[in-house]
Amino acid sequence: MTETRDVLLTMKGLRIEGRADETWTEIVKGIDLTLHKGEVLGLIGESGAGKSTIGLAAMGFARDGCRISGGEITFDGIDLRAASEEDRRHLRGHRIAYVAQSAAASFNPAHRLIDQYAEAPVRHQVMSRAEAERDAVDLYRRMQLPNPDEIGFRYPHQVSGGQLQRAMTAMAMACRPDLIIFDEPTTALDVTTQIEVLAAIRDIVDQFDTAAIYITHDLAVVAQMADRIKVLLKGEEVEEADTRTMLTAPREAYTKSLWAVRSFARPEQAPVGGGTPVVSVRTVTAAYGSVDVLHDVSFDVHARRTVAVVGESGSGKSTTARVITGLLPPRRGEILFNGTALPPDYRKRSRDQLRQAQMIYQMADTALNPKLRIRDLIGRPAQMYLGLQGKRLDTRIRELLSLIELEPDDYIDRLPSELSGGQKQRIGIARALAAEPQFIICDEVTSALDQLVAEGILKLLDKLQGEFDLAYMFITHDLATVRAIADEVVVMKDGRVVEQGPKTQMFRPPHDPYTELLLSSVPEMDPDWLTGVLGKRRASG
Repeated sequence: MTETRDVLLTMKGLRIEGRADETWTEIVKGIDLTLHKGEVLGLIGESGAGKSTIGLAAMGFARDGCRISGGEITFDGIDLRAASEEDRRHLRGHRIAYVAQSAAASFNPAHRLIDQYAEAPVRHQVMSRAEAERDAVDLYRRMQLPNPDEIGFRYPHQVSGGQLQRAMTAMAMACRPDLIIFDEPTTALDVTTQIEVLAAIRDIVDQFDTAAIYITHDLAVVAQMADRIKVLLKGEEVEEADTRTMLTAPREAYTKSLWAVRSFARPEQAPVGGGTPVVSVRTVTAAYGSVDVLHDVSFDVHARRTVAVVGESGSGKSTTARVITGLLPPRRGEILFNGTALPPDYRKRSRDQLRQAQMIYQMADTALNPKLRIRDLIGRPAQMYLGLQGKRLDTRIRELLSLIELEPDDYIDRLPSELSGGQKQRIGIARALAAEPQFIICDEVTSALDQLVAEGILKLLDKLQGEFDLAYMFITHDLATVRAIADEVVVMKDGRVVEQGPKTQMFRPPHDPYTELLLSSVPEMDPDWLTGVLGKRRASG
């Protein structure tokens, strides 16, 4: 029982302020927190609740534009607010480690994985370079990474997202810290990879009796990982309880609303006129270099219908999108738009052909130029494709902001850094709509968002589809999203379509074995779910 263990971390009356336009505003408002050695505490809440800010404060750290303005933070008897910066730096990476949401953005692309693993233990004099390399291989093996003896000598871009996330977790364990802050570590992973990463995190925490703060917006995930859950809203605590109590008997109305999200599910839509598809992918085979990565892929997308393309990392989902947009010309096959073959290379497509197919990206943070104001981000495609200028352009930008349910006067002159994650994703939607396309590729557009915000984005996309007769290709690893918004489902594995059909058919057995694997990998709101699934898979070999 965690109650009998020593207290590792306490926060009392924690207050943190954020600065905007030279004005400081309180964003964490008097939070109390206690964490015992070997215990996992889950922090959940919607975007802007203060989860990541509190997690970073556990390291005595405040990100740029923030400051810890009040309260106490004590780690193993050390007052982190009173400690010198040198003392805090010695703790970070050594006794307190941090695992970020995006491993791809956190690793240095110029250095091999094993070099980055060895940096902390060597710098903190925990072990020699040779010992660190041997330890890395051992932890890579424990994290079930492929070729553990060799994978560390690859660069970050040479491994998949799931492998990189596990490598980051191993790196966080290099100094055998007492505390790890996991900040949405599986958000961007497909469900099969997520199970591997969750199992690896749980095993490594158990093996080394490490305490952890697990930050997430995924309630089913936190149910598998946390001993206790603290619910946050706008920098304040809503309630806290042990995980089983929180799941079965939440006290507060806000917590109950979190438990009830994803109720949105639109009915399956019939094609407009039932005629020619907006986009047809016809027996496409594509390669990177000499290696084929897509093999005879075919499917159609009709107006006012959403085709969800699902599969694990490396299945070919995003590569298919690259072929459709002309970024990767296929070796064989073709892309038809309203029945007419498109030039395979985007550079040979007309401006109108380019206009008709737009994309909304997964990570709005990296998809929006941080130096441009919202009017420029939305206005550029309207200028380029439709020739709008001056007052007509300004009017159109304001119309688009209204369409995505943001008040034009409040947002038109903001920078992306002044928006929440959900607001940034809405700007990405408006930018795609600015070209007045018929077809939009939505690439994991809700995976980085909390569930309440994600539901709002799905409802917005559904509303816009009905208003403008849009055809959507929805790339996702989230089968809850598929259930909510898809009309048809295409399941991909190793560059091939293994199963496709209407959503109502795809979620009824019998399934292709790979589809069954995907469906069985979706976490449930049951603390015993992960243990049960892993037990069944190990028993079946």
